[in-house]
Amino acid sequence: MRLDTSQQFKTDMRLRMAPRMIQSMEILQLPLMALQERIDQELEENPLLIDLREGDTSENESEVDASSSTETDSDVADWEEWDDRDPHRPSRAALSEEADRKYDAMQNMASRPRSLHDELDDQLGFLPTDSKLRALAEYIIHNLDENGYLQLSLHEIIRDFGGEADQSEADEALQLVQKLEPQGVGARNLRECLLLQLTPDLPFKDVLYTLISNHLDDIQQNRLPQIEKKTGIAIDVIKEAIEQLRRLDPRPGARFLSDNNQYVLPDLIVEPDEQGVYQVALIDDYTPQLSISHYYQKQLKNKAMDPVTREFIQKKIQSARWLIESIEQRRGTLLKVARAIIEHQKDFLDKGPESIQPLKMQQIADQVHVHVTTVSRAVDDKWIQTPRGIFALKRFFGGGTTNADGEEVAWDKIKQKLLELIAKEDRSNPMSDEEIVDALSQTGVPVARRTVTKYRKALRIPSSRQRKQF
Repeated sequence: MRLDTSQQFKTDMRLRMAPRMIQSMEILQLPLMALQERIDQELEENPLLIDLREGDTSENESEVDASSSTETDSDVADWEEWDDRDPHRPSRAALSEEADRKYDAMQNMASRPRSLHDELDDQLGFLPTDSKLRALAEYIIHNLDENGYLQLSLHEIIRDFGGEADQSEADEALQLVQKLEPQGVGARNLRECLLLQLTPDLPFKDVLYTLISNHLDDIQQNRLPQIEKKTGIAIDVIKEAIEQLRRLDPRPGARFLSDNNQYVLPDLIVEPDEQGVYQVALIDDYTPQLSISHYYQKQLKNKAMDPVTREFIQKKIQSARWLIESIEQRRGTLLKVARAIIEHQKDFLDKGPESIQPLKMQQIADQVHVHVTTVSRAVDDKWIQTPRGIFALKRFFGGGTTNADGEEVAWDKIKQKLLELIAKEDRSNPMSDEEIVDALSQTGVPVARRTVTKYRKALRIPSSRQRKQF
């Protein structure tokens, strides 16, 4: 009997904590401008939540519109009569003017465009799945690049997730992500991206499957007779299928990118102190300083208050307290994560982006004692102002390889060396991928040819044949 009671208590605690934890995760993931919008919305909807920047008016509080609560729609006729007993309550005209001012301010604020991650997270929320699989799918989503591709291998996903998932779970989570819209997201290469977009009703679906699976290079080089010879498919059919192929989207995530240069508002700033030690601080000068109305907290002591009104105030106080605590938790997590990142990437700040070090989210998670998904949410869409410019926090993460001296070299550094080699090559005799491998190896950076090919394509560098100039 005691065991059953204990289990029931734990269940009740989980049920009570779930909304609070969800809100904390949502607040953590918001970038600064979106957080400010969320706070403004809460200030509009919760009259017990106050912004101390506008002065502490908790002893001169405005009227609570209890009718905004669905639980009290028909039971709060006595609210205005009770609140009218406050001689300091602002007039209805003053309240209306203040509401109009805040509404106009919100309307004039540039809204944050929805990102690919926002869209996929929302869709994922509607799919029935267990919490572990959902967390793994979320982690995959937040590691997609701007085009919607997953650049990490599933082995890396499992490793960086904290060793709490196996291959079958990673496969299942990726398949879950690949079912989301837009079609093609979650692909690991162009071929997979296009195959994911082949719906049963698509004209020439079977022909397209063959072309995409085996003949993308032939299509790019316009070697249609060779495709006809190898597949036995008539060249007219091949041409019609290629027309359908052109309607598929090779960059499904790019549609969420804005064509305009967006103003980036950094969440953090890092600067060296007098001793040259980098110090990280939050930039939140423009974020409202929230508190809970003292006036309405005092009114809870009024024994004559009707139960419906009391319940309404208690719910609004709880909502305000959860928001304030979530924001404070966001501040603490962001600072801990950013400080740990800067500690690892001091060379980046000292010498420039070419000196970036390999860094995994799991390393930061271990250092600050949180789950890797917390780190993923903390760095998502967050920016930091540094002496070398403003960078996305995600910019500081990346894998690498081991050089001849046993030192790790970041993939970003390899990409930089790749660009330098191609910039200096003989245009009449450009380097093949195999020759680039040899050149990199001579600098002490051994990489596989497929790795060079992968990053050359990622950098949109044509093949040696296409780069050749006569």
